[in-house]
Amino acid sequence: MSQLLTSRQADELHKALIAYLSSTGHTQSAQQIRDELNIPESSFDAATAKKYEGLLEKKWTSVVRLQKKIMDLEGKAAQLQNELDSATPTSLAARKNHDPTTWLPRAPARHTLQSHRQPITSVAFHPLFSSLASGSEDCTIKIWDYELGELERTLKSHTKAVLDVDFGGPRGNTLLASCSSDLTIKLWDPADEYKNIRTLPGHDHSVSCVRFIPSGAAGAPLSGNLLASASRDKTIRIWDVTTGYCLRTLRGHGEWVRSLSATFDGRWLLSTSSDQTGRMWDLSQPDSNALKQTFMAHEHVVECCAFAPPSTYTHLSSLAGLKKPPPASSSAEYLATAGRDKLIKIFSTNGICIKTLTGHDNWVRSLVFHPGGKYLLSCSDDKTIRCWDLAQEGKCVRVIEAADHFVSCLRWAPSIYKEADSGGGSGLANGTLTNGTKKDEGVKEQIRCLVACGSVDLNVRVFSA
Repeated sequence: MSQLLTSRQADELHKALIAYLSSTGHTQSAQQIRDELNIPESSFDAATAKKYEGLLEKKWTSVVRLQKKIMDLEGKAAQLQNELDSATPTSLAARKNHDPTTWLPRAPARHTLQSHRQPITSVAFHPLFSSLASGSEDCTIKIWDYELGELERTLKSHTKAVLDVDFGGPRGNTLLASCSSDLTIKLWDPADEYKNIRTLPGHDHSVSCVRFIPSGAAGAPLSGNLLASASRDKTIRIWDVTTGYCLRTLRGHGEWVRSLSATFDGRWLLSTSSDQTGRMWDLSQPDSNALKQTFMAHEHVVECCAFAPPSTYTHLSSLAGLKKPPPASSSAEYLATAGRDKLIKIFSTNGICIKTLTGHDNWVRSLVFHPGGKYLLSCSDDKTIRCWDLAQEGKCVRVIEAADHFVSCLRWAPSIYKEADSGGGSGLANGTLTNGTKKDEGVKEQIRCLVACGSVDLNVRVFSA
């Protein structure tokens, strides 16, 4: 007898074998086993046969099911082990305590928001309230409550695909800006039921990106009211949202201008284009002298860009081979660009590429620096969001399977700034409080562990701690 089974288990197995053979019509084989095992009729009547009839099949199928479960769990364990291997003590602590400075999103998303009928092109967080705006090729903008995961309202006014959305505007009066293939930019007032308060015409082709320029630009008294737009007409326009006037037009790109990023003080603007370059503009200078640097390292359309916040300077300066990081008061030291060559490139603002990050298998669509300064996040048409650790020379430390189709846009919720002494007066995430105080004057930054992305699969996903 097998040493693995107890005598009782062996007895049950024998009865299950005999019952199975009898039920499948192999009566001779069943009888032979009974004779060999000396099992009398009295201990194996019809009722016993019925009891053991399906036991063998049941056990067999449950073993297969358990084997599949084991394989799934082994895969999960391998993934967790991989995360553990690439984890640092700080990231492990962050996982335990949700330290906002090192928190990273992980699948699954907290909310999957469904209502759009065409691919999502853009997402943006309200700087103060729990609202998230999404723009889509279905010509609408949808406003969601990301805390509850519910649709609040749908904004209809654009006649073609909405290509970008952004919150910002004059102090104490947050606006939503949107732009579209219908050649217009529209301004919506969240305080007045998201009423369309102004339409800005002027571009000669699709408007692909809009970004509010934060307060504090040198020599720009209307800086709190400025909005930058990028278009397929190869220009960048700067608008005064209070009057609706176009104040200036920046020319330099040779092709469709795809994306924009402004520094926290509003002085510098970064743009990328189908001409395979990134360009940096000094908004304190006249148009003829505004173009300060051209970044040429990509071999395809440059889809997206982001200025690195001062919190990244310690990590990026060591990547650049500097012994001492630049001062945190400096707003434009490093930046990142990415695009259709599947590469992310990090530059110092003198035009030198200090690092190329490879890993995505398709076009890179959006870049976001972690407010804590340690990571860079990217999303791509390979359906993933990737997290790159700047403290480990840009090593990819997390891959999030974020959607069932191309991931087209990515945003991190802006931080809330509070005065350190009073704890009140939270203001916009643009470096200036509601009372006009600059954020480095005794002001505490509260990082929000909140990320949203949109996809061609028609869903907006919200990741949170």
